[in-house]
Amino acid sequence: MADCASEDLNSVSHSPSPPARDVIRGETEERGRDDSVGVPGEVNEEKTTPDPNSTSWDGDNDPENPKNWPESKKWGLIVLLSFITFLTPLASSMFAPGVPEVMAEFKSTSDTLATFVVSVFILGFAFGPLLLGPMSEIYGRQPVYNICNILFVVFTALSGVATSMGMLIAVRFFAGVFGVAVITCGGGSISDMMPPEKRGRAMAIWSVGPILGPVVGPVVGGFLCESKGWRWVFWVLTIVSGVVTVAALLLMKETYAPVLLARKAARLKKEQGSKADSQDSKHGVSIREKDILLRSITRPVKMFIFSPIVTAMCVYIAVAYGLLYILFTTFTFVFSDQYGFNSSMAGLSFLGSGVGTLGGLLYSGILSDRSIKSAIKGGRQPRPEDRLPLNIIFPAALSIPAGLFIYGWGADKRVHWIVPEIGTACTGFGMIGIVMCIQTYLVDAFTIHAASVIAASAVLRSLFGALFPLFGLDLYSKIGLGWGNSLLGFIALGLAPVPLIFRLYGERIRTKSRWQVNF
Repeated sequence: MADCASEDLNSVSHSPSPPARDVIRGETEERGRDDSVGVPGEVNEEKTTPDPNSTSWDGDNDPENPKNWPESKKWGLIVLLSFITFLTPLASSMFAPGVPEVMAEFKSTSDTLATFVVSVFILGFAFGPLLLGPMSEIYGRQPVYNICNILFVVFTALSGVATSMGMLIAVRFFAGVFGVAVITCGGGSISDMMPPEKRGRAMAIWSVGPILGPVVGPVVGGFLCESKGWRWVFWVLTIVSGVVTVAALLLMKETYAPVLLARKAARLKKEQGSKADSQDSKHGVSIREKDILLRSITRPVKMFIFSPIVTAMCVYIAVAYGLLYILFTTFTFVFSDQYGFNSSMAGLSFLGSGVGTLGGLLYSGILSDRSIKSAIKGGRQPRPEDRLPLNIIFPAALSIPAGLFIYGWGADKRVHWIVPEIGTACTGFGMIGIVMCIQTYLVDAFTIHAASVIAASAVLRSLFGALFPLFGLDLYSKIGLGWGNSLLGFIALGLAPVPLIFRLYGERIRTKSRWQVNF
């Protein structure tokens, strides 16, 4: 470990850097208009692309630089990415109201399987980012998105023709693996295009998908399952995702600067008729790419282990996400048993979380960029910690446990159903606020490795989201809805100070850490 000792883990520059000087030199240290953030550790040992020449943008206003694209083009891509980010989590829980039908058709009575057939999709979310995030930093975002979108459609269609519980679980797992691509790389794409003062709003729109998708899914799925049967859930998902996949094939553009600069270098060499290094390329590219791929795959793990910022934030989001998925996978059973809801009504029980999520999205999205703009107007260089404003993280962190207490005891005592719905709305409000702030903070702190740091977060978050629900029904059956959700609420309350700590001491942790790791 002595080799890792250094003064600085995540050095952040607080003086303006020369704009639009992105240079392919190993893991490119991108400054450009992201001059509020820095790249952790030493990042110039390797090449992210096979081109050996240094290449830069043609001045500050080079139209090929994604940060200089027209606003309509940027926001068009962000809307497309956000819709896909909404669609894939939608598939995670859309057929949850139909689980009783699935269990009856496949003659299973296991409570564990009843929740696992829903949450296994999220388990796929845990494995996909380890490969997809790093691949997007080697070959670009566009091919990763398009290939994964096509495979997601394939495995969603296979879910609709499943002939056994085992087959359904398997194909849903692989649908999750490939469906997570945009969730893993979307933050990186936003970082590629948007300057810090506009990034919060874009991240807010993009972040709502993983939270709102599992909420809206069961509402639609409840009516579909009751009128057409559970298989129609997958047919509808296949049709919609197929249309979106075709749109992405036609409209999606590459945004990752190192890949675009590599293409530019290759084009210039071709135009100049240069054949230099051709022999080296024939013999060296494959070996170098293998080394780069291995290093890129291990980067999210290294970031999680060696960066205290990534570790703490990922654990917090993961636990909160796991608690939320306990609710998502048990709403149908709780509202059916406590209030006598049928499949369609059980689906509507998810609306409370949806309303809270939309409220949290509007609240957080407006205030997030305001703190960055305020710093710029005051003549101060924005810091990643500005993404953790007290007026967002404080109410959001407390809303999660408060909502769990209200939901648990309201359902336990069978008071009017609006009371537990208010509780789930509070939880949804807090979740979107925390997720948006933390993900934007991580993107700003690790700009060039945004996809990798989001991958590190997605892996742990998805593992908890898949595994926590396995004990949800057992927890409720043993100690009741009131105390069961109170226990979950106390866990969320214990973790609430985490974003506050990094708001106050995050810069010191980043700049004064004893450990420095070459990510």
